[in-house]
Amino acid sequence: MVPSLREVLRVLEGLAPRGLAEPWDNPGLQVGDPDRRIIGILVSLDPTLAAVREALGRSAQLLITHHPLIFQPITSLDMGSFPGDVIGEAMRGGVSVVSLHTNLDSAEGGINDILAELLHLRDVEVLEKKSGDGMAHQVIPAEANTETTGLGRVGNLPEPVPTSIMKTKVMEALGSKSPLRQIGDAKEMVRRVAVVGGAGGSLVGRAVERGADILVTGDVTYHQALEAVRLGLVVIDGGHFLTERSAMRVFAKRLKTVLISAGWDVRVTYMEEERSPFDDGSV
Repeated sequence: MVPSLREVLRVLEGLAPRGLAEPWDNPGLQVGDPDRRIIGILVSLDPTLAAVREALGRSAQLLITHHPLIFQPITSLDMGSFPGDVIGEAMRGGVSVVSLHTNLDSAEGGINDILAELLHLRDVEVLEKKSGDGMAHQVIPAEANTETTGLGRVGNLPEPVPTSIMKTKVMEALGSKSPLRQIGDAKEMVRRVAVVGGAGGSLVGRAVERGADILVTGDVTYHQALEAVRLGLVVIDGGHFLTERSAMRVFAKRLKTVLISAGWDVRVTYMEEERSPFDDGSV
């Protein structure tokens, strides 16, 4: 059976309910016809021209990205600049674009649960639970478990390890070829670890409250780093790109399993050659 985009969207809503998104976010359908039949899906982190062109090259009618293509209302569509160039290319090629952003971050089985799994954390809990107040789109769906949805995750390692060993484990989990930035003095032993994919420096204080010895995240600012040092928290900054890309790769595999279980004949592939905008060739 070949599903329509509308049917795929219903499945995606079950995996990452839009009501879990942050107030400023804009996940969901960005470009496309809900009645379009989908036989191929490409998953990537960013909605770039390269991603749309790779989707076309793979005969994929749907590009699923983590970061949205459209954040704010568009007052003009300039095909010579972003996001107009990507929208134009997608429309000309018949490629629909859908994003799963902070709703996938907070969802059970989403970005942060996957990061916790990649680091082999046990007894995993939500770092900061969501109340549903002030949500942009709707209150948290009734089927969403507030104990298992929210920002970040925190859990325990199978056994304590020195900070240096933990850094190596994080590098391996994220697929980094170069050393990651460390904030704060190394600890003799690390047992409890908090993870936040993307930019999670704002949760430094929360990580300390939840007893974390170390926080793995990206895009830590200067003042967030100062706070971490003051509170005695070690932070491993793996960068926005790597902390999310590693999890999106796993999500793509799980999405394929879900669609096959639904009896749908849909190819799901991941954009392995995607590069960070800060990539100097070492990652």
